[in-house]
Amino acid sequence: MMANKLWYEAVDASVELTQGDIILNCPVVRWASKHIEPGINPEIEILKSLVEADEIDAVVMTQGCDLENRKVENVIICPHFSLSQYREDWEQVMRDADQNPTPKAWGRYCDDIKNGYIWNLAMLNEGEIGELRLTHRIVDFHDVYTLPRTFIESLLQSREQSRLRLLPPYREHLSQAFARFFMRVGLPTGITKIW
Repeated sequence: MMANKLWYEAVDASVELTQGDIILNCPVVRWASKHIEPGINPEIEILKSLVEADEIDAVVMTQGCDLENRKVENVIICPHFSLSQYREDWEQVMRDADQNPTPKAWGRYCDDIKNGYIWNLAMLNEGEIGELRLTHRIVDFHDVYTLPRTFIESLLQSREQSRLRLLPPYREHLSQAFARFFMRVGLPTGITKIW
């Protein structure tokens, strides 16, 4: 792996959280995809029955200025996956759709992610600073999590490990991809052309 100090910097565990921080094995709470039992009432009990805990590799999406000025109690994070792990999942989806996951198709797909043509995905470059290493990563905006800021700060302090942080303009580039995903609008009927 090439040393890539242009995309990342290494920060100590005591350094305050900001946008673009890479948090590996981050505990999250997610909604379970399971059948809702009939007769559970009230609705709060239904929601409680759907909660499950998991671990993901995450990147902080909340704006750095909001974190720095303590304007938010909860931090937005998105999951990211190694390119090899994502490829395995992609190949399975292709096979399930009776398509052949060729290396050429994978290359085109990666190019489309890199170039911003697949709205829900973004690609992060590999990076290596000292003992901290990160392979190419795929960030998926379909799953967005929030965690209490105090929880993340406590987690990072207790681990006492340095972490990688995206540097400008790469973190802003990721933020822009995130914004494009959420701001896209599909019109049910296009504009009638009269010219």
